[in-house]
Amino acid sequence: MYRGKLARALVSAAAAISITVALGGTVFAEETGPVTLKWALWDLDKVAYYKPLITAYQGKHPNVTIEPLDLGSQDYTQMIATQLTGGAKDIDVVTIKDVPGYATLVKAGSVGDLSGFIAEQKIDKAGYGGLIEELTLDNKVYALPFRSDIWVVYYNKDIFDKAKQPYPTNDMTWADFDRTAEALKGGMGVNKTYGALLHTWRSTVQLPGIMDGKHTLVGGDYAFLKPWYERALKLQKDGAIPSYASLKTSNTHYSALFFNGTVGMLPMGTWFVGTQIAKVKSGESKSKNWGIVKFPHPEGVAAGTTAAQIAALSVNSNSAHKDTALDFIKFVTGPEGAAIIADTGTLPALRNDGVTAKIAALPGFPQDENSKAALSAQKSYLEMAVNPNAAKIEVVLNRVHDAIMTDNESIDDGLKDMDDGVKAIK
Repeated sequence: MYRGKLARALVSAAAAISITVALGGTVFAEETGPVTLKWALWDLDKVAYYKPLITAYQGKHPNVTIEPLDLGSQDYTQMIATQLTGGAKDIDVVTIKDVPGYATLVKAGSVGDLSGFIAEQKIDKAGYGGLIEELTLDNKVYALPFRSDIWVVYYNKDIFDKAKQPYPTNDMTWADFDRTAEALKGGMGVNKTYGALLHTWRSTVQLPGIMDGKHTLVGGDYAFLKPWYERALKLQKDGAIPSYASLKTSNTHYSALFFNGTVGMLPMGTWFVGTQIAKVKSGESKSKNWGIVKFPHPEGVAAGTTAAQIAALSVNSNSAHKDTALDFIKFVTGPEGAAIIADTGTLPALRNDGVTAKIAALPGFPQDENSKAALSAQKSYLEMAVNPNAAKIEVVLNRVHDAIMTDNESIDDGLKDMDDGVKAIK
């Protein structure tokens, strides 16, 4: 009888301290002792929401320590792929930065299937506005989105005022953007002002080409990009934007020129809102009088059309703490994490009616109506569609983009190079 009571007591105790979750069909028991989770990410000190998320989760789980592993933004996708395919076990939570990187990790078996976890935890996919479906490969999901950003234009009102130019609007075309960039440029040497900054990412040149919904960047026929490279090279030649080569050689972060007040307009994602607010508050950003407007649109395309990017979280297939990693991912991608992310001025992937209002109400967010309205989009296209060969396509597009922007290859030759390179991928 005593043994029976003891057995029942042990079973009850185990049930009280153990929660099971599914990952790739395998069941894991929640750890109750001290656990250190290593979270692979980038730009820890530049991104506003990492540390608040870590602090909040650790506050709820005193036995868990979240240790961020900052791999930097420039080579993050390559570095995380190299480490995970090498069998790294000391990384638990993996941040997915882009679609090509996601496809690479899935193909390599480096991240676990979360489909069973999503079903068991009854996670409502509808709350993510189709983003989970966008991450589905072969009817399986290997990441949960925690952030979804749209492209907008940040602008320095002081530079506009000095040039006596009207502020941009939420119905700005790309032709309007280019004319304004030309009008804002001026000065010499340390006093030089650029009308705009097109960062070295190929997306800053190529994204306008997919906004008509007729083209994608995985299609293998890139003639549609010709006018967008022509306008980028013209802006560069005219001195309306910094040269690609100088930005690349100096490895200049896109935030640097906006922070020091030398660029009038910066096309960039909404992920930069929270960082700009924080840097203005700390005094690190001199662009204190700023605003945002919707991403410019091509002629014939509706205002408010933009490109979207998502960031998601996965579990390293070789992690020794899969259960705790899953619990952390559920927290970050769920309602509590979404509220924390929104508090920093960043748009979470899980949205409700109050998210954009919450961001717009943040101290430091521009209070003009155009800036508030810029947080919503009429239509968004993923920067790159999920494709099993996305990583290989990305290599081709990046290589040719670099060659075109540094005048090492003509636009026509470069686009043919893109066509041939992508069509050769199997």
